[in-house]
Amino acid sequence: MISFAATATATPAAATTNPQVEMITSKGKVVIELYPEAAPKTVANFLQYVKSKHYDGTIFHRVIKDFVVQGGGFTPEMEQKPTKAAIENEAKMAFEKGLKNDRGMVAMARTGAPHSATSQFYINLVNNDSLNYPSFDKWGYAVFAKVVSGMEVVDQIAKAPTVPGDQPAENIILLSAKELPAKADKAATKTASKASKASK
Repeated sequence: MISFAATATATPAAATTNPQVEMITSKGKVVIELYPEAAPKTVANFLQYVKSKHYDGTIFHRVIKDFVVQGGGFTPEMEQKPTKAAIENEAKMAFEKGLKNDRGMVAMARTGAPHSATSQFYINLVNNDSLNYPSFDKWGYAVFAKVVSGMEVVDQIAKAPTVPGDQPAENIILLSAKELPAKADKAATKTASKASKASK
């Protein structure tokens, strides 16, 4: 198919330590949860791009109804942004951990070369079983995250009229992406506080 990539539906048990990234788009806010246990190199790579502000001001340059929306690589002028080195394809590991290219799952886009993913990602609009490991090329597309809030925004992006090449006729911009503070350990903090008081 394709030079992009994919992944996921069944997700590992939610862990309070899983990082989350908030993406503010010109259509609204989307929050995704990342699964480092299933795709550690992929998640680390994605978070590096988030922290360096690479995604801020990029566009969703590919929208295919009943398939995927893809972004993370181009400016509104359709200039491709420079990227870091490509990463290892972790589709097999992610699939074995339960991540599939199901609706709402986020995966890395790539070219026909299996280990070519850099910054581009896509969000599955439907269950795309054909993208799961081993897929049509014996490699598949690495799922690494899931939309946990704002899937209705993704669906709005999916409705955008497109021009040849599947690019939205009007730019849909990813205004900013940032990692949310860990909500971890409110309970742990509260317990520690009680224990501290009890010991006084």
